[in-house]
Amino acid sequence: MKQFHRLTSEVKDLRLKSRNKFMKSYKAGFYDENYKSKERDFKWSAHEKWQEVLNKKEFRSLMTKKNYQEIALRALKVESSTVLLFSSEEKALHNGVKTPEGAEHFAKGLYQLLYGTASMEIRFNLWVECVGSLLKKQMRTLTWPMVTAFGFIAQPETHAYLKPIVTKNAALNYGFDYKDQPEPNWEGYRDYLEFCEQIKLDLKDLKPRDMIDVQSFLSVQGSSEY
Repeated sequence: MKQFHRLTSEVKDLRLKSRNKFMKSYKAGFYDENYKSKERDFKWSAHEKWQEVLNKKEFRSLMTKKNYQEIALRALKVESSTVLLFSSEEKALHNGVKTPEGAEHFAKGLYQLLYGTASMEIRFNLWVECVGSLLKKQMRTLTWPMVTAFGFIAQPETHAYLKPIVTKNAALNYGFDYKDQPEPNWEGYRDYLEFCEQIKLDLKDLKPRDMIDVQSFLSVQGSSEY
């Protein structure tokens, strides 16, 4: 934690307390067996399943065949194996992709998010618009988990899953200047990714593997469960 000399003593104390809280829960850190069984394994299992059924080659093949509903079915099935979304959020997405048009919109938006060549900002903004459009007819509110769960499952080395209340609490407890954004947008996601990168830097001696480990650390800091 060499960067601590650039921080105020108050922030240093907060970050040390956060680290100690995590280590108290999981004595071996990110490689603790209890940590893996409670926080990591089910998320990694979902990622492995995604790599099996919607890796870039398979996704592109389904897109070429215009088999959009199969893409949506596979994506939602993998997500449903996790606890990342509330049942009401999952139901809203299922309703959104029931029509051929909805499934096509979802599949194309998700492919661009994960495998497109535009900047992350452009791809994320398009994905937010895509998911939002699927919910409009249902009068369903677009949420941060809805727009971050799929990227997180598919590419945990790049994308991070955001739970607003947990993140807000974790940032406060960590002494990180995180600007809470009630509605999903690029600025909020960019700031969150910066927060995650700071966590990775601060905990590099604990060897976090990806955003699964980072998000789990934040859960310990911001969730009432801990």
